[in-house]
Amino acid sequence: MPGFDSSVFAKGGAILWVLLALGMVGVMLFIERTLFLHRGQIRAKAFVDGVKNILAKRRLIEALTVCEETPGPVAAVVKAALLHAEEPPEVMRFHVQEAAIVELPALERRLGSIAAIAQVAPLVGILGTVLGMISTFRAFEQGGPYAMADALSGGMWHALLAAAASLMLAIPAHLAHHFLNGRVRSIVRDVEWSGNEIMKFLLTEYRAEKPAADVPVGLLATRK
Repeated sequence: MPGFDSSVFAKGGAILWVLLALGMVGVMLFIERTLFLHRGQIRAKAFVDGVKNILAKRRLIEALTVCEETPGPVAAVVKAALLHAEEPPEVMRFHVQEAAIVELPALERRLGSIAAIAQVAPLVGILGTVLGMISTFRAFEQGGPYAMADALSGGMWHALLAAAASLMLAIPAHLAHHFLNGRVRSIVRDVEWSGNEIMKFLLTEYRAEKPAADVPVGLLATRK
């Protein structure tokens, strides 16, 4: 496979440098988001089961300590429920929802920038293609019937390389955006399940004296 030819890149004109800058920004955003979401995603079921086992021994402070030492929105939502374990169900649900509202927007941060790069890159490529064609027709007009291929090829190189480079950037950017969106949706599902599960446990088994039938649960019961 032939190596990278810098002379071909130079024929793409200034538009290729714009696309290269967008690509570098996209790569940095993707790496940062991937690492952030990796740190924030834990095994929700194993974590909640561990907290339940601690609470079954009536060790609320130890359970809170485990939540504080565990990163991610799942632990934050469970901690919010534990901090209000003795409060009425409505108060507990309010604080769990509040914790989720605080944590979840951080998961989607910068995803819009990656989506914007995926959408803008083809437009930048079209701009480069149009500018290349303008350059080609200008060279043809100046050369008239004696215009040489060398005079016309410069603009064509600009047009074709800009179109190709924009697609080479837009396709991975779209895939990266969908991949990260999937990770975010997975964490959101874990947060919702964990909040519901820990509230159900606190309001039934932890408060053994209260009948389960009178206990409303549901993290998102009031959300539309």
